[in-house]
Amino acid sequence: MRFRLGVTLGLAVGYYVGAMAGRERYEQLNTWLTRARRSDTMDLVGDKAKAVVDLTWERARDLVGSRAGTNGSGPDH
Repeated sequence: MRFRLGVTLGLAVGYYVGAMAGRERYEQLNTWLTRARRSDTMDLVGDKAKAVVDLTWERARDLVGSRAGTNGSGPDH
């Protein structure tokens, strides 16, 4: 799944950069991307991605803490 997403993203970026040769198509793509970035859907996707990264970071920190013999109840907490 991640491989497919990476390939798809790579192709999309390659197409975007390659389209710069054709100025008109580049302007169309740029306008579409600007609208997509400003959409509520992209805000929601960005918020969800940030939440996933934060949760993963917390889990990794907890895992490292438990392996080091701390459980979060030390003098720092």
